[in-house]
Amino acid sequence: RQMVKAPGFTVTAVLTLALGIGANAAIFTLVHAVLLRQLPVSHPEQLIRIGENDDCCVNGGYPDKQDYSIFSYDLYTHLRDTTPEFEQLAAMQAGIGDGSVTARREGKNAPALPERGEYVSGNYFLMFGVQPAAGRLMLPADDAPNAPLVAVMGYQTWQRDFAMDPSVVGSTFVLNAHPFTIIGITPQGFYGDRLQSPSGFYMPMSAEPLLETSKLLHRENLNWVYLLGRLRPGTAEGPLQAKLSGSVAQWLGEHLPLYKTVYGKGELPKVHVVLTPGALGIANMQANAASGLKLLMWIAALVLLIACANMANLVLVRGLARRGETSIRMALGASRSRLIRQMLTESIALAVLGGIAGLGVAYAGMRGLLALAFSDQPGIPVHATPSPAVLGFAFAVSLVTGVVFGLAPAWITSHAEPAEALRGSGRSTGDGASLLQRTLVVLQAALSLVLLVGAGLLTRSLNKLEHQDFGLQTERRVIAHLSPENAGYRAEELAGLYAEMEQRFKALPGVERVGLTLYTPLEGDNWGEGVQFAGRPEPGPRQNMGSSWDRVSPDYFDAIGQKVVRGRGITEQDTATSRGVAVVNEAFVKKFFKQGEEPIGAHFGSDGPKSTGDYEIVGVVSDVRYNNVKEPIRAMYMRPLLQMAASDQSHQGELRSLYIGAMVVQLKGSGEGFESLIRRTLSSINPNLTLVKYETFDEQIGGQFGQERMIARLTLLFGGLALVLAAVGLYGVTAYTVARRTPEIGIRMALGAARGSVVRMVLRDAMLQTSVGLAIGIPVALICVRFVKTQLYGTSGYDVGVMALATLALALAACVAGLIPARRAAGTDPVKALRAE
Repeated sequence: RQMVKAPGFTVTAVLTLALGIGANAAIFTLVHAVLLRQLPVSHPEQLIRIGENDDCCVNGGYPDKQDYSIFSYDLYTHLRDTTPEFEQLAAMQAGIGDGSVTARREGKNAPALPERGEYVSGNYFLMFGVQPAAGRLMLPADDAPNAPLVAVMGYQTWQRDFAMDPSVVGSTFVLNAHPFTIIGITPQGFYGDRLQSPSGFYMPMSAEPLLETSKLLHRENLNWVYLLGRLRPGTAEGPLQAKLSGSVAQWLGEHLPLYKTVYGKGELPKVHVVLTPGALGIANMQANAASGLKLLMWIAALVLLIACANMANLVLVRGLARRGETSIRMALGASRSRLIRQMLTESIALAVLGGIAGLGVAYAGMRGLLALAFSDQPGIPVHATPSPAVLGFAFAVSLVTGVVFGLAPAWITSHAEPAEALRGSGRSTGDGASLLQRTLVVLQAALSLVLLVGAGLLTRSLNKLEHQDFGLQTERRVIAHLSPENAGYRAEELAGLYAEMEQRFKALPGVERVGLTLYTPLEGDNWGEGVQFAGRPEPGPRQNMGSSWDRVSPDYFDAIGQKVVRGRGITEQDTATSRGVAVVNEAFVKKFFKQGEEPIGAHFGSDGPKSTGDYEIVGVVSDVRYNNVKEPIRAMYMRPLLQMAASDQSHQGELRSLYIGAMVVQLKGSGEGFESLIRRTLSSINPNLTLVKYETFDEQIGGQFGQERMIARLTLLFGGLALVLAAVGLYGVTAYTVARRTPEIGIRMALGAARGSVVRMVLRDAMLQTSVGLAIGIPVALICVRFVKTQLYGTSGYDVGVMALATLALALAACVAGLIPARRAAGTDPVKALRAE
């Protein structure tokens, strides 16, 4: 009844709380889905991962600090067979890329489609303890050598591409030009061993040498699988971790020449593994996103605190307005505890209504959050619908909020003396209620400034990230990702394919240049090796000789806008049979050559002393950012598309690198409709040659900043919301103060006070509260900056410009909030004010 009697107050209160609680519920939904939700498998709490790091995707050499988190397949089988403490120990491919498999259903005249394919051990589904949606799941016998080729289809692929057709089970699919029988469908909701877009096809490890040119399966020196297992009941993790560390070290010492050198023998005692909980699966994405999501939770909590302060002011004003009613109740015998319970009940009821409305805000906000956070992963299993955990969180927040903002006002209002309240002493402006109101306004101003400074720093950091010099041109450039390997091409057929692709695409209307490459800048890929130069001593084991490298066609540099600054680029004369050449970037020259030393003509290789004559440097190109946008540009060299290192032509990795992964097309005009033209052209060359992914160059680069963009935009949104709430709180307190001081203002004006002096008096009081808030907020903001430093790029945590803008924004908001009631006070009619007295 009290809410119905004051609809304006009720609507304002519910909306204020809906924004505060909704923001928290939305962020908690994301936090729960990414950081807390366990795998949808049987007893996920029993799962243990061997390893703790994100060491994707194919690694060789010594790991950092000899901490193993990624393993060779043969080392996996050794651990599986010698560790009975695991009921099942399964292996799964570390790197899973979009379009890693090209799939076509046989006999249905269907087009080939790019899909995510993952190699898993035969006991993978047994380890998870899941049941199929249709057919059966993979068994160890399916992963045996010479076993029939079988695969399990992901539920999402079955639903999306085949309308849950039951005939899919038992049918033949051509995966990377090889026939596989689909034996079953994964259960609904199953997304594999890590939070990501679910794989479309799960294939046995034994099929890897057949489908891949690189043939990683039995290469003991290359690590490419993650390990996840289910412990037997009663197994202690501490002794098991020690046992596994010893077992890994023993196997490495026996099988890898790397650990038989003098240096390697010294490193062998340091080899170890760390067991980590596997309930979340391979939690690489969670680890990368944790700091940003926790920061958002703290920011959302500050917004809720500001909303609570605002609500406390609203409830206090309403309680003081009902002082007469409260005094009558007390005069008639009502106890203070009864009055406090009544006001707390009203506060909690308001908070619950705000929480219900906040769930609607959270649902709508969560859809926006998903679009920001996972714009490049549309199939990721994170949904906007609040889960039971989120519903419980919203209810708990609502309950706590109701108590927090209702307790102090209820206590102050219920402690009025009945006689004084009935005589009208509520006009006093110096009581405890007024002091509490001002304190809450100061708190809101201080917290708002902290959020505004954080939002300013993150926004400036994002702006610098997005507008840094990447060293390339993106206008009118599109990137088509494809996989000749998945289409079934052999290495000797690639020269003809690349020549036909260049000819066909250059002939398309509106095309200016076509560049073929192993991978493109900022797509998330990297190939790297250690290098050694002819005529120089062999580098020591701790000497950093690493360099990234790429394969490119003659037009590639012009297609991406990379400039040749010395010598020449890759030309048509750099064929598979010509002398080995390389074009290096400026970072390569700075890293490996002394100032003034001539790089052109130098020879180097990437496979020890025998390889130092593999490549001759014929040119230097400008630096282009290929990898992490927050780190210095790496040393890099470029090789012709089809040249193989003279010292290492049988190396599987060298063969694999002959297969391009992308084509950069520079257009003369708009690229509208060009995607479908690329698809048709590729299909006309080979029906299995599918377009894996199509993006403009700007879109590919913009995809690198998804998490930073989400955090910056949400922080800015929360900062703006906090500013509005603080301004509303200041307005409410100032308006209430003006209303209580109406008789005083009337007397002042009757005695000759000018309207301007009344405006200044009221405005001065409002700005004083804001100034105190600023005085508190500035040092607090400077202290809190250290918590966002890891999220910043090219921005000092003590940015004077950002601090000044945040202070100015808060001061302007306070000025507007105080000016409205000040002007109303200046319009007071002295006669009416005194008559009311």
